[in-house]
Order: sequence, then C-alpha cells, then structure tokens
Amino acid sequence: MKAYIRSTAAITAQKTFGDVPFLTELTEYNGTRLTAIEPDYKEYVDPKMARRMSRMVKMGITAALQCLQDGQIEMPDAIITGTALGCQEDTIAFLTRIIELDEEMLPPTAFIQSTHNTVTAQIALSLKCHGYNNTFVHKGVSFESSLLDAMMLLNEGDANQVLVGGTEEMTDTAFKVLTRLGLYKRWPLSNADLYKTRSNGTIGGEGSIFFLLNHQPSPDNLAELIATKTFYKPKTTADVELNIREFLTVNAINIEEIDLVITGKNGDTKNDEVYENVIPNFFANNSMAKYKHLCGEYPVSTSFALWLAANIVKRGEVPALVADGEIKISSPKKILIYNHYQNSYHSLMLVSAC
Repeated sequence: MKAYIRSTAAITAQKTFGDVPFLTELTEYNGTRLTAIEPDYKEYVDPKMARRMSRMVKMGITAALQCLQDGQIEMPDAIITGTALGCQEDTIAFLTRIIELDEEMLPPTAFIQSTHNTVTAQIALSLKCHGYNNTFVHKGVSFESSLLDAMMLLNEGDANQVLVGGTEEMTDTAFKVLTRLGLYKRWPLSNADLYKTRSNGTIGGEGSIFFLLNHQPSPDNLAELIATKTFYKPKTTADVELNIREFLTVNAINIEEIDLVITGKNGDTKNDEVYENVIPNFFANNSMAKYKHLCGEYPVSTSFALWLAANIVKRGEVPALVADGEIKISSPKKILIYNHYQNSYHSLMLVSAC
C-alpha cells in the first residue's frame, strides 16, 4: 500500500511556507516554546470570515489551499486531518465564558468551532467539497492514522486525490499545563542548543502541514510514501527493533538501502534514551537526521518530518540544519522516519524518491 506526494505546504516555526529557500537558516527562539510563523491570511481567507476563526483554523485552511494550488488541483476527492488536542483556543474560550457568564446566554461561536473536526470542516466549506471528510484524534499517532486512511482510499480506488494534514496549536493555557506535567523544560534556552544539554523536558511547538496524495506516478511528484506503521508502548528496545525489522521486511527493504534515518529526538533525556538504545544496534551504519529543534515537540510533529523527507528526496540535498552527525549520502533516495511520542505512540514512515 503506497501513495505519491504530489505537493505539500507547511506553516511552522521556521520559514517553510511559500516560495522560500529550503531550511538554509535557522529561525532562533529563546524560551521553551516555538510559535508558528503565520503568513498573510488575506490572500487565502476572506477577512470578514477570518475574524471569526481561530489561529488553528486559519493556519489549516491556508496550508491546505496552498497545497492544492501547488499540486494544481482545485478539488480533492477527500479531506483528512489529524490532531490530538484540536482547537484549543476556542475550547478554552468557551469554557472560560461558561464560568464568566454563570452558564447563561453563552455565545455559540466558540463552542461550534471548538470541536476537533473544525479545521477539516472549514476547509471543505471553503472549497465547497462534498467528498469524504474525516478527522483522526489518536493522540501521538493522529497524523499517521490520517495517512493510513488516505492510502487505503487511494489503493481501494475510492479516491484519486486526497488532501491530508496534521494541525496543532499551542495556547498559553495548554503550555502551562503541559509544563507542569514535565513535558517542557523549565528554563529558557535557544532551540539551536536543544541537543547540547542533557536535561528533562523539551520545547513546545505547533504547526499546520498538508499533503496532496495520489496514486499516479509522475516526475512532478515530490516523493513516494511507501508505507507507514504505528505501534503502542513497546516494552523493551528489542520490541522496538522487532517492529522496525518487520516493517522493513514487509516492504522488502534492507536496512542498508536506507540512505537517511530521521528520528524524533527532542532534547529530553528520557525521550532520547529510546533512540540512543536503538541507533547503535540498528542504525549504526546509516546517516541520521533530527528535526524537533526546528518545529518543537507536539503530537503531530511527524507531519513536519514527512514534509522534510519529501523535500530532501525531491531536492536531492540534506540541509545542514537537520544533520545528526556525518551525512554519508548527500542525495538520499530512501528515507526512514522513526518517531515516538512520550514512549507510548511509536510510528514509522518510509519515503522514497519517485
């Protein structure tokens, strides 16, 4: 089961949206939270409508429309997104008003737009798309679930062009709660130095990244998504290695054929220990890359990893910003993405040049 990535658009904490150089310079942040660089929404969303939309909805619609424009497609057959926490800004606004207004005369807008499927629905409304529309809320593998659904639609012949995205926003309230839970570091640092100090916690992130998938090979495609797989709470390093080995075997790929491995290292000692246990035994001879110092940690950050992999194989270069050690093959053709979220939700994606 495979699909081709026709186009992609990314609104992230780096300069990734629109016609910009491919990660030639780092956008540096000093703190424990990275904020998405938002474009001028007036080109994509009616200003009167935009006033009633949250940041997440505007980011989602804008990235989706740009992705379709780059793919030269006006109307997809299906729209699928993945998000773990949904439209937090509207959810928090609605809950706050419940308290402030003593549960009386509540304005309905925040409630209507607080549901997890708001982004997918708003994209469909903007396009007047009446096709398949779905949102996956599967915590740390929400984006991967969206990809699997899209790939099944394509392989079963139920769709020809599928718009797939991963969207997540970081609000002040959520950031405070997750910091108290120990997910993020408790003192400011530069994202450029994320991997230089071993300590607990990482840096928060957000973003909206969309892909146009189809099943037709073409030289205009960015890359081929060969397969994706998820697995839950492996007990040991051996279990992780077994899942990776089975994934490669099913897809008839030897580990020696992998030109680049992109891992989800995020600077948290406990988080990165998983990769440090696997890499020496399994990926000792492979070139390695990392990406979360660019986008931060959030449940659907693998959408950034897939955007990165697709651009690497299409452009034939590995940006120095993501290299994790020596890059042995300067123009990778096969890339493996391995990520885990809080050592519970593990995922694998295999990307190849067309």
